[in-house]
Amino acid sequence: MVDRGHCPAYRARMDTRALDAAEGRLRRFLQELVVRMGRCERQRWAEMYVRGLLLDGERKSIEPMAARLNADVQALRQFVNQSPWAWEPVQEALAHTVVDALLPEAVYLLDATSFPKQGTHSVGVARQYCGALGKTANCQVAVTVHLGTDTTSVPLTWALFLPEAWVADAARRAEVGIPPAVGYAAKTDLALACLDRVRGWGLQPRPVLADSEFGNSWEVRAGLHARQYPYCVQVEATTGAWPAAPTPPTPLPTTGRGRPRTRPRANEVPKPQPLSALAHRPGTRWHTVTWRPGTKGPLTSRFARFPVWCAHEWRRGGPLAPREELCLVAWPADAPAPTKYWLADLRCEPAGLRRLVRLAKGRWRIEQDYRELKDELGLDHFEGRSWTGWHHHVTLASMAYAFLVLERARAKKNLAADVAPDPAPTPAAPLAAG
Repeated sequence: MVDRGHCPAYRARMDTRALDAAEGRLRRFLQELVVRMGRCERQRWAEMYVRGLLLDGERKSIEPMAARLNADVQALRQFVNQSPWAWEPVQEALAHTVVDALLPEAVYLLDATSFPKQGTHSVGVARQYCGALGKTANCQVAVTVHLGTDTTSVPLTWALFLPEAWVADAARRAEVGIPPAVGYAAKTDLALACLDRVRGWGLQPRPVLADSEFGNSWEVRAGLHARQYPYCVQVEATTGAWPAAPTPPTPLPTTGRGRPRTRPRANEVPKPQPLSALAHRPGTRWHTVTWRPGTKGPLTSRFARFPVWCAHEWRRGGPLAPREELCLVAWPADAPAPTKYWLADLRCEPAGLRRLVRLAKGRWRIEQDYRELKDELGLDHFEGRSWTGWHHHVTLASMAYAFLVLERARAKKNLAADVAPDPAPTPAAPLAAG
């Protein structure tokens, strides 16, 4: 990983001088986004808020940002927490902007992130697993979809997870303004809903990468397959599967009494094995693959791939494995056993070993996103409690981060992005009315 603290091109915030130098580019970047907020004052406050997120400062909540910007704190707070602008059209416009700029090939990165909180009043806050702290703690949890390339990524859309206790509590819902139509949805359901939202914006299917929180879920993988998304997702070594398509006896034995059986008994099909056992079968071929440069040299390990038919549905009383998936296994030369497992279904995409490895290892970018969004742009500094305020804040933080990614592209020739040169200087024009 590059040490971004000593590399200006990797800074995730700007001092006043740097922001002034990028003033024209920032206005052009924001103009096509904030116009979807409607009224001119909303557009001006959106610009102000994004500037506050971009500028240096230890705390990026509303009050200290307003002080640094010499802005009206109440007006800025009202814009974020109460103003009725819809965030989805802004996220849609931002998605089209970054899809057009982040070239060449891109993937979707599916993940969840958490926001440690004090108190019990912020929307969705509860004692639940907090990835930011590595333990159960008081926090909010959100599911996100990012657009990623070999070198960078940008969040496209967000979904806040609401624990069942929040969904069932009418008083708490009313206090934070949760819309009546919003019910309980598991994080896996939110993940597929985020991808449906992105598809609804007209963005084409791309390979989906995810960690084991989503990869372990047969529902997520089946949902990706049904939606025609290629995927390469991490899973646990204990995932049960067959090395060949299991076939039941034909015809199924019957006693002649009752309805004919449609599902074989457990003793009539081979027993599924954990992926860790399949990886150790004799004849498994291991290849050394280098997938990208690292700070200490090329990143290299040993990998194997083989087809599997997973037993998730079978173990829950459902049908036999419906389709083939590819299992990718990493076994570093200095490790006593394989260390990571992925399942992939690339559909009509090329499925060479190096491509599989590059996809499997492509998730590192989203961890960098979360770290910079939180540490540098104040993603987790928001102190508002409302449903609307939270969605407004994460949308504006995404805008700020996307601008920084495009600024970074101007400074690094090897960054995969299409960045047009600055046009000739023109007098600054006021933002368009909504």
